[in-house]
Amino acid sequence: MFRINSLVRLLVFLAVLACAAPLIPQVDTGQFPPSAQDPQLGRDRERKDPDQEKRERDMEKARNKERQQTLQKDTAQLLQLATELKQYVDKSNENTLSLDVIKKAEEIEKLAHKVREKMRSN
Repeated sequence: MFRINSLVRLLVFLAVLACAAPLIPQVDTGQFPPSAQDPQLGRDRERKDPDQEKRERDMEKARNKERQQTLQKDTAQLLQLATELKQYVDKSNENTLSLDVIKKAEEIEKLAHKVREKMRSN
């Protein structure tokens, strides 16, 4: 029973952490724009087309928005699964461990891994 309670606590903690992660402010790590003058050659550097830059920024924003929506959906599902796992564990006793509990824990583990990877691929 101790291992099941510890597992449930860990999974609930992961679910809460996954839900709170989108609230953490993101740090902009972009580089400063290069100067227009190349100091070694004394001439203008090639510049990207402003329309192309805007399209790239818009595409990046769209990808980030989609990623955020996916994270929200996955963390909501993670919370639901953790709640279901807790209900299964509460219904069991010290002598019985339902196969549903093990399957639900594995499902939570896979989803938590997926959420973590999406958060890392920022």
